[in-house]
Amino acid sequence: MKNAEKLHILDEILVKGASTNNLKSVDLSIPKNKLTVVTGVSGSGKSSLVMDVLFAEGQRRYVESLSAYARQFLSRMKKPEVEYISGLSPAIAVEQKVVGGNARSTVGTMTEIYEYLRMLYARIGITYSPVSGKEVKKHTVSDVV
Repeated sequence: MKNAEKLHILDEILVKGASTNNLKSVDLSIPKNKLTVVTGVSGSGKSSLVMDVLFAEGQRRYVESLSAYARQFLSRMKKPEVEYISGLSPAIAVEQKVVGGNARSTVGTMTEIYEYLRMLYARIGITYSPVSGKEVKKHTVSDVV
């Protein structure tokens, strides 16, 4: 493997030929170390891609890395219908159901990442005026007087 290919693997997840449920030979590249969201209309294959391909393969690879003794206590995961996936790390998934508490809970509030994202966006976000489209800046006293 060439150095450029090794660097390529480090910064993205590559999926080639995913053909599970509604997916028909889908190829895609997902950047790593970024917040990535998968959206689409009902039946477009979002859950198939995320749960049946990415999560299943991430879990399968993780389980295969365990000792034979540890694997005997875990159920065997089926390999997803895909030509190849590269750059994939072990994966976790949050179930698509309400886990109690507030009906307004989100993945962000349940995983406690919401507060961190809120602070991050407040500190590094750039506000633009919906009227002028220009960046909104903090005014000093001399600007106002």
